[in-house]
Amino acid sequence: MTEVIPHKIKKDLRSFSLEELKNVIQGYGGKPFTAKQIQQWFWQKGVTNFEEMSNLSKSLRAQLAQDFDIKAIQEDKTQNSADGTIKARYKLHDGHFMESVLIPVPVDNRYTVCVSSQVGCSLTCSFCATGRMKRIRNLEPGEIFDQVFKVNQKSLAFFDHPLTNVVYMGMGEPLLAYKNVLESIRLLTSPEGLGMSAKRITVSTAGIAKMIRKLADDKVRFNLALSLHAADDTKRNEIMPINETNDLNSLMDALEYFYQETKNKISYEYIALRDFNDSIDDAKNLVKWCKRFPVKVNIIEYNPIEDGIFNRADYTKIDKFVNYLKRNDVMATVRRSRGKDIDAACGQLANKG
Repeated sequence: MTEVIPHKIKKDLRSFSLEELKNVIQGYGGKPFTAKQIQQWFWQKGVTNFEEMSNLSKSLRAQLAQDFDIKAIQEDKTQNSADGTIKARYKLHDGHFMESVLIPVPVDNRYTVCVSSQVGCSLTCSFCATGRMKRIRNLEPGEIFDQVFKVNQKSLAFFDHPLTNVVYMGMGEPLLAYKNVLESIRLLTSPEGLGMSAKRITVSTAGIAKMIRKLADDKVRFNLALSLHAADDTKRNEIMPINETNDLNSLMDALEYFYQETKNKISYEYIALRDFNDSIDDAKNLVKWCKRFPVKVNIIEYNPIEDGIFNRADYTKIDKFVNYLKRNDVMATVRRSRGKDIDAACGQLANKG
């Protein structure tokens, strides 16, 4: 009988810390400084092939390729909207899919990438396409980094302009992938990485009070957005089950603590759903939650999902809603729906066959 030799599963070398990488290189008889060179190839140049690391010896490149892998994401499908929005679906090394979106606003010199932090999501928000997918796993820091790097290439190719902003508002709940999300932000902001400003990065959460407090204790430098979408507990429970264990009072206490500890910008994301949360009474409730600390409200036009129960609020009601907020000294803007002619809603493209 022929012996079956199991296939060796190679570790992703990008998951190694600098010290771990030094140990690997020294194990080959190399110099420790080579580890930093390799990380520069990963996090400054976005290289995903050992052969491209031209300042390493050919023998070392061959040894690394034999013993390790670089589990980079691979573009699988792209949709281009008439308004310039570009949505990309990426295939991961284990066959799963996730997505990123480039949102260009040339008039404001703003080019934003919306990145995913998980494959699927466990929060089952009723208005969200990703909420229909079970959470499969958290994305690795390198997989989040790849999204920014690859979409930045798209921004340069299509608009001759680099990304200006990164928002963690794609598939998944970032605070349930806490360690990987923070490591990805370190890679994006550190001088050894892309050197982006933390003030250009926003992490959006559906609302997990204890993790918001942890962000404060960890003294993060990026901005925070709460996906609010309803300004009273009854309505929020209906559309966001996470609210049943993280009600508005506990969330506002946590956000106030976050602001006191970091002084970072906080915003509320508020999807306007027709005849559900778009009345003046809803606006009055929202105003109450805007008085404890400085906050900006982003009113978002809804991108309906297939077989969904909600529709986009009428423009006239949105205008009245926003005007009420402004009359009560609340900073508010309307984010018009982008990519209406493609699978614009979060999770729609990744969830397709």
